[in-house]
Amino acid sequence: MITTEDVKNRLISGLNLEDISADEIDDNDMLFNEGIGLDSVDAIELIVILDNEYGVKFENMEKVKDIFATVQTLTDYINGNVKK
Repeated sequence: MITTEDVKNRLISGLNLEDISADEIDDNDMLFNEGIGLDSVDAIELIVILDNEYGVKFENMEKVKDIFATVQTLTDYINGNVKK
């Protein structure tokens, strides 16, 4: 099972978030805008990272906004869809 700590660390390393540590990210922090501050380019990179790392695919792009809402929602999706 993937934990929120795993996801936080993967976000930080995969997206080169040098100014933040996993301890500073709450499980319910928003990933985009006023939360962690990711942007659309980060979203594309994150989709590639999740596919490579966990074999997770995003087949319904309409739901991606909800999946990528917070660290917790992303972790829940990964755990429900992990292929590796």
